[in-house]
Formats: sequence, C-alpha cells, structure tokens
Amino acid sequence: MSAGEQELLRPRRSVLYMPSSNARALEKAKDLDCDALILDLEDAVAPDAKAEAREAACAAAGSGAYGHRELTIRVNGADTAWHDDDLAAACAAGPDAIVVPKVDSAAAVHALTDALERHGAPDRTTLWAMVETPRAMLHAEEIAAASERLSVLVMGTNDLVKELYAEHVPGRAPLLTGLSLALLAARATGRVILDGVYNDVKDTDGFLAECRQGREMGFDGKTLIHPGQVAGANEAFSPSAAAVEDAHGVLEAWEQGAGSGVVTYRGRMVENLHVESARRTLALHEAVSAGR
Repeated sequence: MSAGEQELLRPRRSVLYMPSSNARALEKAKDLDCDALILDLEDAVAPDAKAEAREAACAAAGSGAYGHRELTIRVNGADTAWHDDDLAAACAAGPDAIVVPKVDSAAAVHALTDALERHGAPDRTTLWAMVETPRAMLHAEEIAAASERLSVLVMGTNDLVKELYAEHVPGRAPLLTGLSLALLAARATGRVILDGVYNDVKDTDGFLAECRQGREMGFDGKTLIHPGQVAGANEAFSPSAAAVEDAHGVLEAWEQGAGSGVVTYRGRMVENLHVESARRTLALHEAVSAGR
C-alpha cells in the first residue's frame, strides 16, 4: 500500500476541536475516544488569551500524552495579527498537522508550505486546509492539488453558510453544491476530506442524521465541537458489521469464481470495482480496530 493510500485509510472518523486556552479541556481530551484533535487557537480563543493558548497547544503537541490520537494545531488565519507567530510556534512544536482556516487558492497553499519549510516544520507535519468560502469551493481542486504536503481538506460549513447568505436547515440543501465540489476535488487528488461541524450539541437525532448524510456522500469523517458527539461520529464513519460481512462475502465469491467470467454474490453481479470497494472496507475496518 502506498503512503497516499495509507493516509486515506488512517481513521479520522471523529475530529474534535478543543480550545487550547482551556487547560481542563486539554486534560480531558487525553481520555476521549476520538481519532484526532484540533487544538484550536482561532475561533474558540479570545484575543487576550491567544498567546497563552498558543503555548498550551504547542506543549500538548509535544507531550506524547495523547496516545493514538492524531494531534493538530489550528492557527489563526493569514489575515490576522497572530498568524505568523502561531505558524512559527506550531512548526517548532511539530504536531501531526497544522490546520489553517480560509484557504481559498493554490497560491495560499504555496505560501503556507513555503512558511512551513522556512520555520523548520518536520516532514511529518502536514497541512490541513480549511475550505469555507464560495471561492474555495470553486477552486477546490486547485487547492487540493497545490502541494503534496497538503493531506486533508476540512469543510468550514458555518462560514460557508454565512458567505452564501444561506441558512442552516436539515438536509443542508444550500450547501450540497459546495460539499460536492470539495468532495470531487478531494477524490480527484487523493486527499482526505472531513465534513463540517454540527452546531446544536443537544440535537442528537439531527447530528446523527448529518453524520449519515456525510458518510453516504463520501466524507472520511466529521469535525466535532463537543465530546458528546464522538461516539456517534465513530459509529457512523466505521464500516458496519453488515458491511464487513458483505465485503468478506464479495471477496470469497470473487476468489471462488476466478476465471469464470461472471461472478455473483447474493444475486448481485460482482465486478472488479466491487472487489476494490470490498478490500477498502476491510482495510478501513482493520485500521479502526487497530486503533482501539
């Protein structure tokens, strides 16, 4: 399996934003069953707490105290006074990735990757680009293809709703075009893509419905704003027991029918594309199981 394929199969079902200014939250995160953490320096941190949050996030990223969880740091945007200091500190800390908001062009990606090099970020530290504007949706493929260091696209659905003058509604009809464009870009360029957040932490049914929608569309996982959303996202973006059983059956039927020209399983015709999907399902299931 290539490095790119391994990156795609790394579980990122549940990716939780944590305010880096909240020491209690950072401590609690050590025991949460999420696949990844975004240690936030941006929206969740007040202006007068930015420097303290930056120091705490970098210390957490270098602590080795978070087990299997992928650790990332979200810096403030390039149009803010904190961006350069955030980026320099995050590069020195060397998290798994640096998350940057409002990336809307290939030129922005090039500037960021140049900055990572300039600040001495380790090779293991990749770039996660947040796409959250109409311009980003229209240029998503250019953004995703701009650098091999860019590994993940992160949907910023709250900002996209604002920029579109749209509304948050069940089913997300106003966002479907943008979500689909970003998904197409991710798949065309071999990148991971994460769905946006669900804002009402008390609306469990609505959250789970949106998780199902995201999984059915093809997202790799979902960004979260509350620990209570982790379990639902993990279940929604994991292959189900039925899917795993079906994948085994497809592969067994394919192997038994080798050379026959036509293979069926449970009344369905099986072609090579179905075999590839079955293998991916089992590989993802194994990756999820290995992280538990």
